[in-house]
Amino acid sequence: MTEEAQVLADTHCHLMVDEFEDDRQAVLDRARQAGVQILVIPGIDLGSSRQAVCLAEANQGVYAAVGIHPQAAETFGPESLDRLRELASSDKVVAVGEIGLDYYRDAASPSLQRRAFKAQLDLAAELSLPVIVHQRDSLDDVLRILERWQAGLIGSLTGRAGVLHAFSGDAAAAGRATSLGFYLGIGGVVTFRNAHALKSLIPDLSLARLVTETDSPYMAPHPHRGRRNEPAYTRLVAEELSALLGVPYSVIAHETFKNASTLFGWNNGIGDSNLL
Repeated sequence: MTEEAQVLADTHCHLMVDEFEDDRQAVLDRARQAGVQILVIPGIDLGSSRQAVCLAEANQGVYAAVGIHPQAAETFGPESLDRLRELASSDKVVAVGEIGLDYYRDAASPSLQRRAFKAQLDLAAELSLPVIVHQRDSLDDVLRILERWQAGLIGSLTGRAGVLHAFSGDAAAAGRATSLGFYLGIGGVVTFRNAHALKSLIPDLSLARLVTETDSPYMAPHPHRGRRNEPAYTRLVAEELSALLGVPYSVIAHETFKNASTLFGWNNGIGDSNLL
């Protein structure tokens, strides 16, 4: 395949956080050098969503998602949807997220999390934007809510309803998610030497439903585990998928980039000038 076919997308990186304050441009430059041509920055609350939009608007090849993370569900109120709707009016916003459920931490009660999650799903349907879904110790509840939501979807979100970020479920959960039109986000955890369950699951997944991500600055892949993660390390994720699936790296890059393009729609009227 050509070099063009080997470009990558980091579909989940939090470049707006303080960990990148001193060298954000250098991080973007290293991403480009590693072949990572598109980045998606999800917000985790109203403030960070605004920061994500500003970064996307200021940088070619960078896109934003706006949303309130389940750990910030206590901040979700009557005006939240209006503020998110305003932010989503930017042409550089490609999704609603990071939204979902997190039962691992107790930053917000499950009932508050579910209320914020469902309201933001409805907003995504209203705006015809896919969703970036966080799920930790909550996958069954997340899938039940998504099944009810997806049943009412029509039009442009059919087949591209969203992505389950940092997917860690089993084959049955993967099948439920992909049957709803969701993609599965695979990040640095797949490179961990002790990630036996995820490594064994990958060969059972359809490459047509996988996208690459880093979750920067968190969850750095091997051999950088325990240090700050960054989008350039998307390449390590793609290399691990190549090994686990037994297909050339160029195929992994081409297919996951194509999947991300379909999911987030940046090829719909967006030219190559927006690449990094």
